[in-house]
Amino acid sequence: MNSKNPILFLMVLLVLNCSNRDDDPISQPDPNAKITYDANVKNIIGGNCLQCHGNPTANGAPFSLTTYTQVKDRIDIILTRINSSSSPMPPTGQMPFGNRDIIQKWKNDGLLEN
Repeated sequence: MNSKNPILFLMVLLVLNCSNRDDDPISQPDPNAKITYDANVKNIIGGNCLQCHGNPTANGAPFSLTTYTQVKDRIDIILTRINSSSSPMPPTGQMPFGNRDIIQKWKNDGLLEN
């Protein structure tokens, strides 16, 4: 094996990882705009949580997060788990900071539906 291959592989991984960040400030909503479930949070939950927290639940998930009310009623649990470094959610790895920030701002803005 050529000794440059591992280095090239690591460089490619680094470039791909850095170019696909969800916490890029450009992709974040306007900080003065209100965050709503329909416009901002629903897609984050759908892309990160519904594999287990769907209806029906899977992989031992204790509750569903398929509706606005279910997410709103469990917002404190959700925030604790997505911000946990020892037991992150989703189980594939801690959710990107930008998504976690949007969910926190949604709570701070009053858990608006739309």
